[in-house]
Amino acid sequence: MKLELISFKLCPFVQRAIIILKKQKIDYDITFINPMDPPDWFKAISPTGQVPLLKANDEVIFESSVISEFANDISENDLHPSDAIQKAKNRAWIQFSSTMFDDLFNLVTGDEETYAKAKESLFAKLKKVEAIKDTNTFFNGVDFAMIDAAFAPIFMRLSWINEFTDNALSISEFNNLSAWSGAILAVDEVQDSVSEGIDDVYYSNIEAREGHLSTLLVDE
Repeated sequence: MKLELISFKLCPFVQRAIIILKKQKIDYDITFINPMDPPDWFKAISPTGQVPLLKANDEVIFESSVISEFANDISENDLHPSDAIQKAKNRAWIQFSSTMFDDLFNLVTGDEETYAKAKESLFAKLKKVEAIKDTNTFFNGVDFAMIDAAFAPIFMRLSWINEFTDNALSISEFNNLSAWSGAILAVDEVQDSVSEGIDDVYYSNIEAREGHLSTLLVDE
């Protein structure tokens, strides 16, 4: 099966799918587009006009969560827990985590008031995850799972922002999340899920947005 992912380099949702594809050792191609000025061929095949999108042979699969599930479904190894209740809980927390990207967007783009509200919202959500996360290496234990891939882009962006600033979004108050973040970001497939130099692109994106976060940047 020929697979082609279509997205843009900073998209956190395609990063989730890439991690799954790499973890499952599935071959794929990737095409980057400008989401602000998508080409006509993309508009013609994308029902929502949004990325990411996956072409599987001549079929089009859209919605990031569906793409990740599809990548897992066509693999011999299931990255979900086998227990039905635990699997449902994982999927629920994956859905919950997706709302954090709205907070991250507002943190990057917003003025001081918007930044403060977004940080409060994000950390309230992180506190809820901390309350249910144990001391296991990954979410379910010692094995990397779909839910770990879902949180990877969040932890990576928090790590970048803390590196670019004086730890403006430090999660050190959350012991279990801090350890979990470190374990996830050390996984080879997570490190390889973004283009080389993408952290510099993210830094430039923060600068260009001219939000409150840009005033917290320290010289590289």
